[in-house]
Amino acid sequence: MTVKFPEVWDLDSLFPGGSDSAELRVHMDQAAPRLEEFEKAAQSFQVPASAEDAPRIAGLLEEIKGLMQHLSQSGAFIGCLMAQNTEDKKAGILQSESAALSSRFQSALQKIQKDLTGTEDAVWKSLLETDELKEFGFVLNEWREEAEMLLSEKEENLINALSMDGYHGWSQLYDMLVGDIKITMTVDGEEKVLSVGQANNLSAHSDPAVREESYTKLEEAWTGKEEFFAKTLNSIAGFRLEIYKKRGWDNVLQEPLHMNRMKQETLDAMWGAISNNKGPFVDYLNRKAEILGKNGLDWFDVDAPVTASTQKFSYQEGADFILEHFGKFGPELRKFAQDAFEKGWIEAEDRPNKRPGGFCTSLPMSEESRIFMTYSGSMSNVATLAHELGHAFHSYALRPVHPLNRSYAMNVAETASTFAEMIVADAAVKNAQSNDEKIALLEDKVQRSVAFFMNIHSRFLFETRFYEERKKGVVSAGRLNELMSQAQEEGFAGGLKSLHPHFWASKLHFYITYVPFYNFPYTFGYLFSLSVYAKALEEGAGFEEKYMALLRDTAIMTAEDLALKHLGEDITQPAFWEKGIALCVKDAEEFNALTAAGN
Repeated sequence: MTVKFPEVWDLDSLFPGGSDSAELRVHMDQAAPRLEEFEKAAQSFQVPASAEDAPRIAGLLEEIKGLMQHLSQSGAFIGCLMAQNTEDKKAGILQSESAALSSRFQSALQKIQKDLTGTEDAVWKSLLETDELKEFGFVLNEWREEAEMLLSEKEENLINALSMDGYHGWSQLYDMLVGDIKITMTVDGEEKVLSVGQANNLSAHSDPAVREESYTKLEEAWTGKEEFFAKTLNSIAGFRLEIYKKRGWDNVLQEPLHMNRMKQETLDAMWGAISNNKGPFVDYLNRKAEILGKNGLDWFDVDAPVTASTQKFSYQEGADFILEHFGKFGPELRKFAQDAFEKGWIEAEDRPNKRPGGFCTSLPMSEESRIFMTYSGSMSNVATLAHELGHAFHSYALRPVHPLNRSYAMNVAETASTFAEMIVADAAVKNAQSNDEKIALLEDKVQRSVAFFMNIHSRFLFETRFYEERKKGVVSAGRLNELMSQAQEEGFAGGLKSLHPHFWASKLHFYITYVPFYNFPYTFGYLFSLSVYAKALEEGAGFEEKYMALLRDTAIMTAEDLALKHLGEDITQPAFWEKGIALCVKDAEEFNALTAAGN
C-alpha cells in the first residue's frame, strides 16, 4: 500500500514551537559566546610564517565550520517560518537577529581571509601541501583571492554593519510589501482572497478570463505600489553600486561571475548561442496563440494550457510520478526522494499567507533539507517539486565531503535541480497515453526552454541596463517599466503581443541582496544539465555514481574545470551551448508539428 505523504512540512523536528520555540532561542543564544571567541581568535590571528602553522589554521577551520553550520541551521529554519506565513511578525524579528549574527561572523571571517593574503607565496604553497590543509586547497585559494578584492578590514566591517539596516533591510521590506498584497477574485465559481503566490498560480488556469483577471489585478497591485518598489530596488542597487565603486569594481557582473566561479567568456558564449537560436521558440509562441484562437500571445497566456484534457495530479499522484521516474535513473535518487516525502521535508499545501515561489534550504547540523512551494496540481508543479528535490539531492550527495568544501555556486546548483526536473519531464512525454497528453507534457518542456532562454534572458538584459543607468542616479518607476518592456521585447524576440512592464516589481529575484544577478545561473544550469542528462541516457543506470561524483566536485572547481573533467567540454565556446539548445529546439519543433492543422 502506498504511504500517504504529508503536504505540510515538519519543522517541529528541527525546533518545536515555530517562532516561539524555546529550543530555537537556546540555539541562537549559544551562538553569541561562540561568536565572541571566534572574533577574539580572528583578531589575534597572525599571518602564517611557515608550514608549521598548518595545525593552527586547521583548528581554526574546524571552528569556522562549526559556527557556519550553527548559524545556517537557525537561519534556514527562520527562513522557512517566514515563507510559510508572511504574517509571522516574530519570525521577522528573529530573521533580523539571525542576519546580525551572520554579519558578525562574516566580519571576523573576512579578517582571517585578509590576513591570509599576507602569506608569502612559497609559504602558502607549502601550507597547502600539508596533510592538514591539502583538502581545502581550492576554498583557501578562493578566500585569498576574495580578500585581495576587498577593502581594508575596518572598511569591510563597516559595510557589513551598515548593510543590516541599509541594504538587507530593503530586501526584507520587499517581502513585507508583497506579503501585504491580497487579490480578491472569483475562481471556479468561488470568491477567494489570494496571496501573490496563489494568484501567480492562476497563470496556468484553463479559463482565459481567470488568467487575464489575475494578471490584471496583480498588475493593478504592482502599479499601486510601484513607487515603493522603485524606491526599494533603487536603494538596493545604490548600496551595492557604492560598495563596488569603493572596491574599484566597474563591471557590475564582477561579483556574480566570481560567485558563480565562471568567466565572462562563458556567459557571453551562452547568451550568444541562445540569441542566435530563438526562431523556433518564437514559432512556438505564435503557434500557441493560434491554438488559443488569438492573433498574438499575451503575457498572461504564456503558461496557458493548450489542451482541454490537461492532466491534473493530486499531490500524492505527483509524488508517485516523481518517484517512479527517479527510480529509472538510479536507486539512490529514488530512495532519497522517498525519504523526503515520508519525513515531511516538503511544504506544498495551497493556502493563504504563504510567500510566492519555491525553494530548497539545507539544515547542515541535522543534515536535512526543507522544500517550499505551493502545489496546485499542474504538471508544472510536479516539475517544480522534482526541481527542488534535485537541490536537496545535491546536498545529500555532498554529505561525505567536509562542510567547508560544500559551498557550491548557484549556476551548478541549478544543474542538479534542472537535471531532476528533466528526468520527470522527459519520461512524462515518452509515457503519454494520448496525443493530447503528449502535447500538454511536451509543451511543459518547451515552456521551460522559453523561461530559460527568453524570460530569464529578459531579466538579465533588464538588470544589466538598470544597473548601468543607476550608476548615474535614481531610476524612476516609469523608466523601470520602459526598461522592463524593452528587455522583454528583446528577450522574447518579439514573440509576445503584450508584455509585463511591472515584472521588475513582481519578481523577488531582483530584491535578493545576498545574491546579485539571480538570473543567468538558472539558464546555465538548464543547459549544463542537458549535457549531463545526455551523458546519463548514453551510459544508462550505471551513471548515477558518476553523477554523484560530479555533484561532489561542484564546490571545489570552477565551472569551466568541472565541465572539462566530467564532460570533456570547453564551455567558453558557443558550440557547447548550441548542442544543448538543439535538443530544446527539437521539442519546440515536435510541438509545432503535433499541433499543426490536420494532426
